[in-house]
Amino acid sequence: MGRELARDERKGIRRLVTGWCANYDSGEDICLPLDGSCYMLGKGWTGSFCRYFRGSVLPLDPVLEKAVCEEGPPPDTKPCAVCGRPFLPEGRQAYCSPACKDEGNRRRSRERMRKKRAKPGQGCYDLGLPKARDSKGS
Repeated sequence: MGRELARDERKGIRRLVTGWCANYDSGEDICLPLDGSCYMLGKGWTGSFCRYFRGSVLPLDPVLEKAVCEEGPPPDTKPCAVCGRPFLPEGRQAYCSPACKDEGNRRRSRERMRKKRAKPGQGCYDLGLPKARDSKGS
């Protein structure tokens, strides 16, 4: 039994069809094999999908694929700590891609060094003049 698609899911399907589907002709706004309007653009419920869309286009967005193809509640996604895009985490993963991971590590290092430099007494050494010897003894 299907469920009604959420607004974000419908928007994601529309974005994938118009951007990546090889059967979609944006000039005339039609599906080439059907020679008419694209079935996926008016999709409101889960259930049957266009075979080409399900096999070739939907895997480009794994979060959307998991949400619309599996029964039950939508999967637990996590927002990326850098870009905010939702993704399916594997374990304690905090970033959606290696590029975001590198950027997150740079930000953490930058913040750590900023805190270290702000601590009093952690600055440069005091290189003042050497202390004068006492003239009484020698």
